Amino acid sequence: MLTRLMRSLLFSLALSPLWAGAQSPRLRVPATVDTLPNGLTLIVHEDHSVPTVATNVWYLVGSGDEKVGRTGFAHLFEHVMFMGSQHAPYPEFDTRLEASGSSNNGTTDEDRTAYYEWGPSNALPLMLWLEADRMGWLLPTMDQAKLDAQRDIVKNERRQGVENQPYGISGDLIPPALYPKGHPYSWNVIGSMADLSAASLDDVKGFFRTYYAPNNAVIVVAGAVKTDSVRRAVRRMFSDIPRGPSITRPTPAPFTVRDTVMVAEDRVQVPRVYMSWHGVKSMHADEAALDLVAYLLTGARNMRLTNTMVYQDEVATGVTAYNGSKKLDGDFNLFATARPGKNLNELRQTIDREIARLAAEGPTARELQQARNAIEAGFLNRLESVNAKADRLQSYYFATGKPDGFQDELDRYQRVSADDIKRVVNTYLKGPRVLLSIVPMGKKELAATREAIQ
Repeated sequence: MLTRLMRSLLFSLALSPLWAGAQSPRLRVPATVDTLPNGLTLIVHEDHSVPTVATNVWYLVGSGDEKVGRTGFAHLFEHVMFMGSQHAPYPEFDTRLEASGSSNNGTTDEDRTAYYEWGPSNALPLMLWLEADRMGWLLPTMDQAKLDAQRDIVKNERRQGVENQPYGISGDLIPPALYPKGHPYSWNVIGSMADLSAASLDDVKGFFRTYYAPNNAVIVVAGAVKTDSVRRAVRRMFSDIPRGPSITRPTPAPFTVRDTVMVAEDRVQVPRVYMSWHGVKSMHADEAALDLVAYLLTGARNMRLTNTMVYQDEVATGVTAYNGSKKLDGDFNLFATARPGKNLNELRQTIDREIARLAAEGPTARELQQARNAIEAGFLNRLESVNAKADRLQSYYFATGKPDGFQDELDRYQRVSADDIKRVVNTYLKGPRVLLSIVPMGKKELAATREAIQ
């Protein structure tokens, strides 16, 4: 069922396409921003189309804030946060939410750790109370047994997602080859087994005291709520939590990627090639163009690499490109899996040829319009969910200090021209890169070799 916002927006789009320029309707997702005396930021967006609500809490800490030798802390702590707090012992966080008809989850990346709840709007007081209790009163309940239990779970996740997952070792191999030693993005978000084993209870408590404080957190509440009521509830539940210490963020120095070729053997049936280039950080002027380049290469069946490699030449079973812009820096990535009997040099040559062609000729008007339309459609579809809107409000505030960046984001893609596509391909995808081949055990002859793009 379409929300009131989407019905109004789609009616407007039927009269005037969003890409049309100055005459286009302006997309707004209004939100208020308040800061409590202890530094906690609250963002509220009202959407009364359906009686649901989403809370979205970001702690501004990710794997990029970790130290060498202590990687994996941010993700480990995401798990610890679900192990109960002083007034809601384990497993009450989950059972109380489930009884209210609500759901919850959490995620960690290089720049932030996020916690979500969503459900009927009358469950909002419960959601806020549970979040306040683990922000302010988790530390007294943290003990060695909880740490050991969650450490073992994270280690099993690492075994399943990295060590025993076909091609999973790429997550350990590419970051340290692409980023210099000690760079905040030079290790896997999940961390290493050695670092997870070395994490002590004092280490984890210190991590909580530093990063899980109200002045390092942002709460978004979106849905069928009244802004003033949410403000009062948040102040009542969170104001007694003391401010944490000031935080010094990493400031990595500029660097240049070295052309690197790697080969790894794995328990796989067919080889896969990975290519990674140094890209741009989030909100850089070239971010939108690189997003569009990824779509032009692999975003649909008729796009350059997918059409050529999978359907015409039949050298690959699949190929994927994506732009990974983050808070401090970014990368552009591409990987392709060979069909049985094909070696990775065949795939590399096709990829290099199509990248060179896009750099020289740019996209056709039809290709560029398709890429814009696809990104616009996906963007608007996500706005049907208050949970997704809450997450975007967080993202924009994190990147720019302004939560309602929805129209600005659409405008960024509208402004990208065919010449911009040519320029960013020449600037970012024809320079040094990390080239990784993952091949079946004992089959190194299937790997790709270094050869410059013509």
